[in-house]
Amino acid sequence: MGKYSNHSEDELSNIVLGIAIEVHSILGPGLLENVYKQVLFHKLTNAGIMVEMEKNMPILIDDLFLDLGYKMDLLVENKLVLELKSVKEITNVHVAQVINYLKLGKFKLGLILNFNVYQLKSGIKRVILTEGPRPF
Repeated sequence: MGKYSNHSEDELSNIVLGIAIEVHSILGPGLLENVYKQVLFHKLTNAGIMVEMEKNMPILIDDLFLDLGYKMDLLVENKLVLELKSVKEITNVHVAQVINYLKLGKFKLGLILNFNVYQLKSGIKRVILTEGPRPF
């Protein structure tokens, strides 16, 4: 457990967003998604935050276990899903992807961070799971 494990999802998201904005101000827009992922992972870890990179998200339906390579970019303190993008704009497909990760992992909050913007605050999308997880 990290030193932030007792923080709520909202408190944790504020801390993470501050660090993500710092990463964006250092690197700027236009780089590959993986660059932002590696640097953000490094900065979060150095801040004492527990982070898992490219966490597997298998699907369990009845007694069928499917590990088909679905991976969330970053999982913070085992409660906050981060999906990083470097795209023209965040689309409904990106939102659906995060919703599925939230449901599969039984998480409440995800953030889509699009680093391909002039200011990161215009590239942030909060995704909140308001319904219960699907009963796979």
